Amino acid sequence: MDEQSRMYELEFPAPQLTSPEGEGPVLVHGLEGFADAGHAVRLATTHLRESLETELVASFAVDELIDYRSRRPLMTFKADHFSDYAEPELNLYALIDEAGTPFLLLAGAEPDLKWERFITAVRLLAEQFGVRRTIGLNAIPMAIPHTRPLAVTAHSTNKDLIAGHHRWSGELQVPAGVSSLLEYRMGQHGHESVGFSVHVPHYLAQTDYPAAAETLLTNVAEVGGLELSLQALGEAAARVREQIDEHIEDNAEVLGVVHALERQYDSYVAAQEQQTSPLPTDESLPTGEEIGAEFERFLAEYDRRGAGPGGDLPGPDDGRTGDGGFGEFDPDDGDDSAPR
Repeated sequence: MDEQSRMYELEFPAPQLTSPEGEGPVLVHGLEGFADAGHAVRLATTHLRESLETELVASFAVDELIDYRSRRPLMTFKADHFSDYAEPELNLYALIDEAGTPFLLLAGAEPDLKWERFITAVRLLAEQFGVRRTIGLNAIPMAIPHTRPLAVTAHSTNKDLIAGHHRWSGELQVPAGVSSLLEYRMGQHGHESVGFSVHVPHYLAQTDYPAAAETLLTNVAEVGGLELSLQALGEAAARVREQIDEHIEDNAEVLGVVHALERQYDSYVAAQEQQTSPLPTDESLPTGEEIGAEFERFLAEYDRRGAGPGGDLPGPDDGRTGDGGFGEFDPDDGDDSAPR
């Protein structure tokens, strides 16, 4: 047994993954813990597994891949004893879409360790099952308002696959994640690989934001040739939007920040249409520290009133970052402040 195959345990018998047209499956990968602002990746993969016929294909040995001290799992303490343990999982599933087309889903905790060995194992599994294309899911916090359409940055080893999608202009260096490295390595081995990074309002990065998950899966369905029912996510997104609007309408300071972000967003869109400077020049926007401080007060009050949007507003010490690993986003930090 080679080193890569020791990282996972295959289920038998293996599922039938050839489409009615004789095509190999696509592999969707959504890993939690890094680029998962608004928990969009977790919401998307959970929705797929709960709304479609799902079968476990392989389970990875998380003890080999997870640093528990850097991302401690949660335990439940009840009265006088520990009653439950949320064991991390990282699994490969076979799913059937609404039209009867099979595809693969890699979901669970992002590995902390042995990235290259893990990626090699995933690539070999993809080749074993005849995967024709991989699609990665990411969600990053951006200085954009929740009142404007969500933007998505597309990236791929084959530019034809993302024709018509927004692509990042220019070049920048970003912290690596396993999903991004998987996309890169798959391309190096001649496989079609696509990724979508949805932009999440940075003040909602630590709470469930189903609109971002819906946006990700809309793009997955298009590029993967899949039929996915997204009604439940759309309804959840509408409820969350209503809750957010209700909570901020009586807070003049928070409302002012949102309006400033709206003006910044609209100025950028107008500038793109006119090919002029993307930054507004007629007003002073709040700094990153001002926005962060105001929304910390807002979310603290939000939490005291009850559950946050989607019923899951984590506290500062619950072990979930939700910011996609990018830390606090500073809207004054050059062109990165503008929605892309």
